[in-house]
Amino acid sequence: MVTGIIIATAVVAGVGIVIGLILGVADLKLHVDVDEKEQAVLEALPGNNCGGCGFPGCSGCAAAIAKGEAAVNQCPVGGAAVAETISKIMGVEAGVSERKVAYVHCQGDCDKAKTQYEYNGVSDCRLEAQAPGGGAKTCSFGCLGGGSCVSVCQFDAIHVVGGVAVVDKEECKACGKCVDICPRHLIDLIPYKATQVVSCKSKDMGKLVNQYCQIGCIACHICEKNCPAGAITVEDNVAHIDQEKCTHCGTCVEKCPKKAIKVL
Repeated sequence: MVTGIIIATAVVAGVGIVIGLILGVADLKLHVDVDEKEQAVLEALPGNNCGGCGFPGCSGCAAAIAKGEAAVNQCPVGGAAVAETISKIMGVEAGVSERKVAYVHCQGDCDKAKTQYEYNGVSDCRLEAQAPGGGAKTCSFGCLGGGSCVSVCQFDAIHVVGGVAVVDKEECKACGKCVDICPRHLIDLIPYKATQVVSCKSKDMGKLVNQYCQIGCIACHICEKNCPAGAITVEDNVAHIDQEKCTHCGTCVEKCPKKAIKVL
């Protein structure tokens, strides 16, 4: 019996030694050197893996920064604080990065926009856009209110209020997921400091806009003609504000007859 125990112990020990040798050889063959800078950058990133940086997750962003293929302020979620930390790791200047936030260019809520019918399907804008008439609302450019943008926001920064998605600019990290998922392409990233913004993206003629929305842009050109900074142009029947030129004077808000330009 003692002999059997000794033999069993020897077999187990032998198997362990063989496995250890195999693992050792595999480690030598498959070993990948860890880039210390890349690891440090990865630890500095917030870890949301939102993709807002344009890379597949924080690890992809860290690798690109470490190789010099991406800026130290590449992460929109981390903002200036993370950029400053990474700049010290990389030994470069952080530079100035302008904070941006998402904005939904529509105010056509249940009270102001007309509907064609009552939609009772799945609450998803991408699905509702495939419904008859392109959705329940008469306006074929307005927010569908299905909450697709809400479902992808990791920061609880966007909610549907009165049938229209609204962004909380203080919570928004400008990851851009809501921008990508909106089937109507109503969401843009705008400067955090922006104070005037056109809350409409309808390309219909003014006569039609008047029929289906109380506050839609009718391309009357009044804002364009009265803007002292020349920051507003009307293209495709809707006004656009060049935030780089805008002086935040508020003239466009005051002059707009439809109140389609909003003060943030």
